[in-house]
Amino acid sequence: MRTTSLLLKYVVRDVMRSKWLGLYLIFFAAVTEGLLFFTAGEAKTVVGLMNVVLLLIPLAAAVFGTLHVHHNRDFVELMLTQPVSRNAIYVALYLGVSLPFLIAFVVGIGVPAAVHGVLLTAPILTLLATGCALTMVFFAIAYLIGVVVQDKAAAMGVAFISWLSFAVLYDGVILVLTVLFADYPLEKATIAMVVCNPIDLARIIVMLTFDYAALMGYTGAVFQEFFGTATGVVISSCSLIVWTLLPVFIGRRAFGRKDW
Repeated sequence: MRTTSLLLKYVVRDVMRSKWLGLYLIFFAAVTEGLLFFTAGEAKTVVGLMNVVLLLIPLAAAVFGTLHVHHNRDFVELMLTQPVSRNAIYVALYLGVSLPFLIAFVVGIGVPAAVHGVLLTAPILTLLATGCALTMVFFAIAYLIGVVVQDKAAAMGVAFISWLSFAVLYDGVILVLTVLFADYPLEKATIAMVVCNPIDLARIIVMLTFDYAALMGYTGAVFQEFFGTATGVVISSCSLIVWTLLPVFIGRRAFGRKDW
């Protein structure tokens, strides 16, 4: 545990020196301040921020996480020569890069929201929670890709395609299936497909805060109607936890077996 904490401090200090982390924080602060200043109330602000969060956080985590694995190969090889377990190295690397971005996201949105007096409202808190969940999920996926795919360019391609599939293509596939099989009961199948996409899960959790089924599209409306608001949030939250733990577990096993 002490070794993991020491490695974690080193990785966090290294990530904190990155200019991209500061730009990440400033971007969210500027967007939040602009939306709060020019829109009336936190509802429109959260809807606007949701579109940014659901696209930018997974993309930033996928790209930066994958790059971080390959840029720290020398550090990993050095640590592997020391009496340090591979599990400790992997956990320190994963948390060391994901936690600073998580904190930057929370501060970037939380400070302007606090200044405008809307930080403790349910929509803002829900958005912060889902944004944090997406940060942990996609850094876990990025680290899994970075460990499994040896070539950096190929790893970046896989990471980008993964983000594109979750953020853009997945909803298109669901829409096509619902149109092709419109004569069949697809409620359970649609719910299963939604659970397989962490971005859709995050969108549903945020929109359930407003109880706007019409704004969630077909998948979100079915999810709300079938489970109800409270059950839907619980199932979505548990699914996001699984989406975080499963890539971390697989990535840690792959890291332990990898010949560096």
